[in-house]
Amino acid sequence: MGSQVTVLALPLVAVVVLEASALQVSLLAAAETSAYLLVALPAGAIVDRVAKRPLMIWCNLALFLVIGSVPLAHAVGALTLAQLYAVALLSSVFSVFFSVAYQSYLPVLLDRAQLMDGNGKLATSRSVGQIAGPSLGAGLVTVVGAAGAMAADALSFALSAGSLTAIRTREPRRPRAEADPRPRLWSQIREGLAYVTRDPILRNSVAFNGTANFFVIMVETLGPVFLIRTLHLRPGLVGLLLALGAVGGMAGGMAARYLARKVGSARISWISMTVLSLPGLLIPLAGHGWWVLLFGFGWISWTFASTVAGISLTSYRQAACPPDMLGRVSAAARWINWGTLPLGGLAGGALATALGVRTTLWIAVIGGCCAGLWLFFSPLRGMRDIPLGTPEPEPVGG
Repeated sequence: MGSQVTVLALPLVAVVVLEASALQVSLLAAAETSAYLLVALPAGAIVDRVAKRPLMIWCNLALFLVIGSVPLAHAVGALTLAQLYAVALLSSVFSVFFSVAYQSYLPVLLDRAQLMDGNGKLATSRSVGQIAGPSLGAGLVTVVGAAGAMAADALSFALSAGSLTAIRTREPRRPRAEADPRPRLWSQIREGLAYVTRDPILRNSVAFNGTANFFVIMVETLGPVFLIRTLHLRPGLVGLLLALGAVGGMAGGMAARYLARKVGSARISWISMTVLSLPGLLIPLAGHGWWVLLFGFGWISWTFASTVAGISLTSYRQAACPPDMLGRVSAAARWINWGTLPLGGLAGGALATALGVRTTLWIAVIGGCCAGLWLFFSPLRGMRDIPLGTPEPEPVGG
């Protein structure tokens, strides 16, 4: 919820307070996602070497200080655009370490049979925050200004750290013989990438996610431009339509376990992205008046389908991967999955300039729906359920 406040407030600080140009705001957005390309792979190897919960707590405390520096600097009249770039980059780095440890930590707390349910609950709570966050952010920006609103995000990281300290389950310690001597960092990074490319389900899963994110970021970036400049909607209504995506994510998180039980966790992963996502094609058809609801309906269906598929695929990675490799495997997957975001954003801007916004949205939604073909043409199509049993030990030298 707090991070959604910063998603709204950070660019407003750049535009309103520091009078940044469009190019400077674009560079700020790129800095917020650059760490997935720059540090995701070494982050995975490092996460595998340390205890997950303390690392997550330290990342939260670091984010409390980094994000909190913005309202503090603004209060004393010392805020600069260079500081915003540094805040965006540093917060991106700490967020990468946190997210890799976060996904690696869940199998410590839950049995493998509980992973689908656990990931579904986490997806639901995340979507609730994505619904409430923009409304909270808009209210705070109105009352205390964009820079002051970021203080709420800083406090949210302190609360997150406190929540993590309340977890009593202890992580199993690695035997000293396994921990020392430690293998080289780049060797561990290669192992994570090799594991992802060797497993056919993981390989197609990251190809799907990377392709989908490449096109989805186009819709997220160009959606507000389309709604305001083409359909001439008020900013408040634009925010409401974009927030509907979180509604779809919340519904997907709540329905994922039921659909996996009734249809099969493997089947629903590819059915959701080849069938349930098709209403996403309605997004570029949105028009004036009530026809604008086509955008909202298409956006809900897309986020619903991607959340259902993501829960199944994440549960497979957590269950199938050996525990001592989960951090670097998750990081390798995220490096591919999220590394396409800045590339998709740049491509969307170039296509919109050359072809127009509505045409680019057509390219984006068609490409996003076709991303599900990676799952259809994979071993998942021949299975009812994704195997969540005990992983086989990693072969020596593998």
